[in-house]
Amino acid sequence: MIDVSNLTKRYAGHTALAGISFSVAPGEVVGLLGPNGAGKSTTMRILSCFMPATSGTARVAGYDVFHDSEEVRRRIGYMPENNPLHNEMRVREYLKFRSRLKGLSRARSRERIDTVLQQCSLTDVSKRIIGQLSKGYKQRVGLADAIVHEPDLIILDEPTVGLDPHQIRLVRQLIKSLAGQHTVLISTHILPEVEMMCSRVMIMLGGKILASDSPANLQQLMTGRGQIIAEIAAPIVDLKSVWSQMAEVEHYDVSLAEGDFHRCALTPLDGFDLRPKIFALVKQRGWQLRELTRNRHSLEDIYVQVTKPNEEEES
Repeated sequence: MIDVSNLTKRYAGHTALAGISFSVAPGEVVGLLGPNGAGKSTTMRILSCFMPATSGTARVAGYDVFHDSEEVRRRIGYMPENNPLHNEMRVREYLKFRSRLKGLSRARSRERIDTVLQQCSLTDVSKRIIGQLSKGYKQRVGLADAIVHEPDLIILDEPTVGLDPHQIRLVRQLIKSLAGQHTVLISTHILPEVEMMCSRVMIMLGGKILASDSPANLQQLMTGRGQIIAEIAAPIVDLKSVWSQMAEVEHYDVSLAEGDFHRCALTPLDGFDLRPKIFALVKQRGWQLRELTRNRHSLEDIYVQVTKPNEEEES
């Protein structure tokens, strides 16, 4: 659905995109994750034919965004961060206006408007003036506008910015419901957004893509750096002796916990899963085991780990 190769965008004295390349398969929900200025919005503006690239190529559904921009526009629905709605129009009136601009017939326009009003939970406010709606409702009107013509690709730039927790949940559910039938590209700097909505994440910084994979696979790649936590009722001398002699333990720390238990934080060597060996050891020694878990890395941990070398180089 998206094929980007060596895409570069330069402004006067500033490189917004530094030769990025990536592809997105049909039906994927992909998140562009990064701080402000990472190049997320620039990438989306080029893909939506809003601005040209300095060099490189970008194709949507096989069409070049520069040479075949009209064909690309027919196949995308784009909701920018600052949604340019017509505040003086009523919701249904606005969606009718937009659907006709996008080439839908009168009959098809009516059918699709009824569908997206229901899909975006806007039926109750369909006759309200957009300018009188809350921020959450306005975001949903923008989403309805983006999907009214059933585009192959939906591009959403910071779709939940400025919303309260209830509104964020509704927008998330709507975006997740689009997966499979549509390809969705989401830009955000909010880490939980990606974990909850996206099948793949691309971490951007300084106009470059530093990592691209599913959140689960990124977590798995970092498992070797994760600690095993075990709370065991045993003498501290015996615990330290056991961990120092266990070849699979790279580093350990033993501290007091509640009661007779000690908290053992164990760093495994080369991603080795220590849990079965610890369980067998505890059983053999007749010790009590209260907790045995492996710390899972959050997307925040992964993001910090991936971007840290670059930040050190820049400083």
